[in-house]
Amino acid sequence: MVEPLQQPERRNPLRRTRQPSLPPVGRSRAGMLLTRAAAEGRFALQRCDECGAFCYPAHDVCPGCLSTDLKLTDAPDGGTLVSETVVRVPADVYFRERAPWRIGMVKLDCGPTVIAHLHADCGEAEPVRMSLQLDKAGQAAAFARPAGDTANAADDRQWREMTASPKFRRVLVTNGRSAVGQATAAALVAAGAKVHVGIAEPWKPFEAGKALEACTVVPLDVTDERSVRDLAADIGGKVDILINTGEHTRPGGLIGRHGTATIMDELSQTYLGFVHLAQAFGPAMRARGADGIDSAAAWVNVFSVYALANWAAYGTTSAAEAACVSLSHCLRGELRAGGVRVVNLFTGPLDTEWFQTVPPPKVAPKAVAKAIVSALESGVEEVFVGDVAEDVRQRLEANPKALERDLGA
Repeated sequence: MVEPLQQPERRNPLRRTRQPSLPPVGRSRAGMLLTRAAAEGRFALQRCDECGAFCYPAHDVCPGCLSTDLKLTDAPDGGTLVSETVVRVPADVYFRERAPWRIGMVKLDCGPTVIAHLHADCGEAEPVRMSLQLDKAGQAAAFARPAGDTANAADDRQWREMTASPKFRRVLVTNGRSAVGQATAAALVAAGAKVHVGIAEPWKPFEAGKALEACTVVPLDVTDERSVRDLAADIGGKVDILINTGEHTRPGGLIGRHGTATIMDELSQTYLGFVHLAQAFGPAMRARGADGIDSAAAWVNVFSVYALANWAAYGTTSAAEAACVSLSHCLRGELRAGGVRVVNLFTGPLDTEWFQTVPPPKVAPKAVAKAIVSALESGVEEVFVGDVAEDVRQRLEANPKALERDLGA
């Protein structure tokens, strides 16, 4: 039975910070398919189109019929724990620092036998529920949890290594003036986090209500490099999770605008704001990726799904966010050295004032906040929130040119 996680003690500044190390990163080209599934929160395996057999680990040909027609397919996540062991003196540096480490063999209901990391509540010969998790190196790893709910399941030590749970972690929400930022701050407090909320130009009045009562409000203007660096100098070494909720949405395409003032504002708020935050907070977060149960764990970006497929009605806003998506891939690679994950959350039109004329369905700010907390607790890397975002994702996979024509009409 997992013991409930306790509030960590105040750090002794004279003690060394454990240097980040990563689990083995080697994967085959076929194995990277599983990483895609893990990033999306799916339990998916290769399945042979000829004989219908599921394969694990990843193969280039089917081990049953030698067919090369293997496709990533969602698989039943049930199984039985056949045997287990506890590794007390691992050869690998990452696992040696976290020993003892529990692993086992799981016979999947869909056929293959998998070597998986084990939750503490999994018992031998008992049914388990499988998932693909992203480890600290950003690669897919099989993880087995009890088939049913157990007390304090989210507090399991090995499970927390595969996720970025906000419980007992310090979180910075960058924009407390937006509805999404306020809803996110409230959801994180409810999840057990200590939350700092950035407010630009705090002398300007705004209605926060009860959303920020349990949070610490800090001055933060992401467009001002000095403001960002001053805050990083104050709390940068304590931020475990950063939620970038900055937004600057304006309707309009490209040739209908006169001048570049609006476009410069969009780039300043989104792209350059992202740059300022990454340069100021990124180094300390990367260095603290192995700093105990409340180590630096994640960076979360909230984007419009039209960053992936430009919507002409909000053309320049879509382009500015597309630049941020590209930049997030760079940041993901740089923070991975410290075991810190970058989560990109894509939403459809929000139920806010800048989308007044857009017909439903829209996404409520509370739905975005709930999705952020869920993504952190489950350890995923790509999240699509709302019917519109999911529709765009599916159409991008099916026929991106048809989607381009529709959004450009």
